[in-house]
Amino acid sequence: MPTVLIADDQPDVLEALRLLLKPEGLAVETAPSPAAVIRAVGAREFDLVIVDLNYSRDTTSGAEGLDLLEQLHAYDPTLPVVVMTAWATIDLVVDAMRRGARDFVQKPWDNARLLAIVRNQLDLGKALRRSRDLERSMAGGDALDFVAEAATMKSVVEMVRRVAPSDANVLIRGENGTGKGVVARAIHAASKRASKPMVSVNAGGLAESVFESELFGHVRGAFTDAKSDRVGRFELADGGTLFLDEIANVPPAQQAKLLRVVESGEFERVGSSQTRRADVRLISATNSALEEDVQAGRFRQDLLFRINTVEIRLPPLRDRREDIPLLAGRVLRQHAARYRKSIDGFDAQAMKALLEHAWPGNVRELEHVVERAVLMAGGATIARADLGLQAPTEQRMDDMSLEDVEALLIRKALVRYDGNVSRVAEALGLSRSALYRRIQRYGL
Repeated sequence: MPTVLIADDQPDVLEALRLLLKPEGLAVETAPSPAAVIRAVGAREFDLVIVDLNYSRDTTSGAEGLDLLEQLHAYDPTLPVVVMTAWATIDLVVDAMRRGARDFVQKPWDNARLLAIVRNQLDLGKALRRSRDLERSMAGGDALDFVAEAATMKSVVEMVRRVAPSDANVLIRGENGTGKGVVARAIHAASKRASKPMVSVNAGGLAESVFESELFGHVRGAFTDAKSDRVGRFELADGGTLFLDEIANVPPAQQAKLLRVVESGEFERVGSSQTRRADVRLISATNSALEEDVQAGRFRQDLLFRINTVEIRLPPLRDRREDIPLLAGRVLRQHAARYRKSIDGFDAQAMKALLEHAWPGNVRELEHVVERAVLMAGGATIARADLGLQAPTEQRMDDMSLEDVEALLIRKALVRYDGNVSRVAEALGLSRSALYRRIQRYGL
């Protein structure tokens, strides 16, 4: 029997929804607050969650529900979540969808529409979880889902096979776009923690003011906007894996707190003196030379020792060119199916261009280029012109937009400094966070 969790601070709403869903053959559980939702989801698996966006009587902003959405999505991206509110605006709907909501219902709801949404989301959630379980079984078998014809990648696959079954902390190094997140997910999927969540945090995208709250949580009233208790990423990942991407960006003031929880598993939520524990395997990733950061006083040496029990280095795409035809073919098949286009492959000149390109953005750049080519292709094969790759002699700044020029300069700097973001940012006169935003914007 599918199980639905409904969250609302009004008992009459909970009862009305329970009575509506019960005749549909659904088991219904209820929760009166975001904290109760997190406790319930941590205790068992649900097929669907329906959450209200507002829980404090003095607010109609939806902030509490949006915050809860992010936590649920981090805990399990395959879990369908439908949001409800009586205070709907277009901006709120867009924000909710961006944070992981699958659909939106305005109060008072229409029974027929709500039931149709519930049925659709239950079917979608079942399909997503079936796909997730299949990926886990594949990753846990003898063949990890990597393209690894190049010798440099075969050693990476072997390292993943060896380290995945252990609980050792892993540091993954590599330039932007080399697939550090893919390797982290493979390690988790092939580990004994695979049935528990893998929670990801991009330290490069967190402001220092919210870093501690994001990782360790906070209690209501801890600061001005703390309207309710919030569970941090370490608690969400309890029993599973925490993937901390761009770990070099952890603020120096927070590194001691991170070291403590890595060593002992103990931490406190912001505003609370109660010590909590979380059993978490930490996988970290960086494209920075952390040893240089240690020498410069930007990164703690004892923290570096703790996070890299095992170190995996990913080669840039330019050092594994044997893999380019297979990678490009895989991405081509994915996007051809997605956009419903009948494309067989690349012609000889297109493949030659792929093999000769410098790929400063690595696999991520390759994915963007091939997706664009699928959209641009007018025939059964992708031609060189569809790729949009220009040889250096063909690039004239007079014919380029300001954004194209900026992207070109960043690409050149990434190649010149071997993907060292700190040195690239310094050379271009940008802060690291500003450079990260541009790298993401241009798909580098």
